[in-house]
This record gives sequence, C-alpha cells and structure tokens, in this order.
Amino acid sequence: MPAMMLLWGVALVLATAATTYVLHKKLTHGRGPEPDGLFWDVFAGLVVIVPAVLVPSVQWPPAGIIMVFVCFATAATTFAGASKVERAHAAEPRRRAGFADDVARHQSILAQWSRYELDPGRAIDFPAMTDVRTQETAALTRAMREAEYCRVTAGTDYRAAVERLADALMAAERAAGVPLPAPR
Repeated sequence: MPAMMLLWGVALVLATAATTYVLHKKLTHGRGPEPDGLFWDVFAGLVVIVPAVLVPSVQWPPAGIIMVFVCFATAATTFAGASKVERAHAAEPRRRAGFADDVARHQSILAQWSRYELDPGRAIDFPAMTDVRTQETAALTRAMREAEYCRVTAGTDYRAAVERLADALMAAERAAGVPLPAPR
C-alpha cells in the first residue's frame, strides 16, 4: 500500500505541475492557434489528477486529504516558480526595447576598433590605439569590458555602456592622432 501511495503521489505531482505550467503559459502568453487547446490541456491533466486523488482515498480515506493538499501545494509552487522565471527572463538585457540596435552599434564600434588590431598598416600608423599604457586606450579597454558585461547582465544599462564605449573610442582615436573622417 505505501508503494502504491508513493506511485500515485508522484503521478499527482507530475500531472499537477505540468498542467499548472501549461495553463500559466497559455493564460499569460496567449492560447495559441487551437481554439479548444486550453480545454484539452485541463482535461488531460484532470485525467491523471482525479484518479491520483480518488484511488488512494478509496484505500485509506485520509489519503484523499493528503493528496488534495499535495495537489494544491504543487500547483502553487509551480505557479510561483513559473512567475519567478518569467520575471528573471523579462529582466534580461536582450529582452529590452532597442537591444538589437544597441548590439548593432556595439558591434560596429568593436569592428572600428579591431581595424587597429588587425590591419598592420593602421597598427604601424597609430600604435597608441593598441598600447594600453596610453591612458585613453586603457579607458577604451575598460569601456569594452563594461559594455560586454552590460550586454549579458540583467539590471545594467547596456545602452549607456555602449555610449561610453563610443566616447572612449573617439577619445583614444583623438589621442592617437587618427584623422577625423571626411564629411559626406
């Protein structure tokens, strides 16, 4: 009998968690293209949940109360966990408005700087752009590190970090004597 209770308990927890997660997802993010999808998700969950509560309670009446409690505790825990995960995902920098534009600008700035690293002619003409002993170049490398950190870390201001990187690159180019681009 205890082994059977354990088996029904595991089935109850898994079915309740899966059903709660699917319902939370569909009610939060839309029901999808199938008009009856929500009904069938609830029905499929109840096909396992109801027997997992009733069968043990027939064998031992207090088991029904225990199983109902386990069902509600599992649903509440799953709902709270799903909400917490969604809040964490929403705080990710890549989900912020304008993130793609900030990444494009960041990549453009890095490509502009990498020409000084990869082009031997530019490295010879402007050695200060790769010399971190120069104050402006050291500030540029710090700004690169900060922008990369802010790109992947929640709760940071990626756009401001990219702006500081652009300013640091301009300052390093000025200090290295790089001529300004011709106006178009």
